[in-house]
Amino acid sequence: MSTMATEIVAFLLSVSGWILVSSTLPTDYWKVSSVDGTVITTATFWSNLWKTCVTDSTGVSNCKDFPSMLALDAVCLGFFGAVLALLGMKCTKVGGSENIKTRLAVFAGFQYILSGLCCMTACSIYAHRITTDFFDPLFVAQKFELGAALFIGWAGSVLCILGGLIFCLSLSSGSSVRLHHSSRGAAVSPHTHGERGKATSSLQREFLKPSRKFGRNAYV
Repeated sequence: MSTMATEIVAFLLSVSGWILVSSTLPTDYWKVSSVDGTVITTATFWSNLWKTCVTDSTGVSNCKDFPSMLALDAVCLGFFGAVLALLGMKCTKVGGSENIKTRLAVFAGFQYILSGLCCMTACSIYAHRITTDFFDPLFVAQKFELGAALFIGWAGSVLCILGGLIFCLSLSSGSSVRLHHSSRGAAVSPHTHGERGKATSSLQREFLKPSRKFGRNAYV
């Protein structure tokens, strides 16, 4: 697969992961009340990054808002990574010279990897708290289960990390190939060909010169 096609695949994977991670922010169900051992359920408790709510059997919800900055750093990193990736890709005409575009693309790849790791860490910490309370026999309060937003966040994190790795690996391999071609070009340069041509022409002139060691009647 060519470097340009690899960059396009990496960009699509990274942007898809960033979109999934971003979609978890407004998602309601980060954790949902467990019905394990409950015969009659009259209310459902659920929480996300911004509020905790309870929904009764009639569908009416009462919520309490609370501030949270969880996973916002990962979303910001993914956004700036997408911008830098567009500038650094070879199929775009913006971004400057080839060396500058390569540096921008590598930096975008590292940003995607970092954003994926940040989001995966945030989702894992949130899930660890839920599972710890769920399996604790001494915890008597309302127990919760993992919500859909956590699985979406994990999937987006994996895509971001995978896309960032493909970006970095494809660009590093492309740089090594260009370095190999440049070294071969330097070993056999036009200047070298010119010197060889001069040496050959001088040798030809030496052989074509008439011999001065023999006189006019040497072969008589």
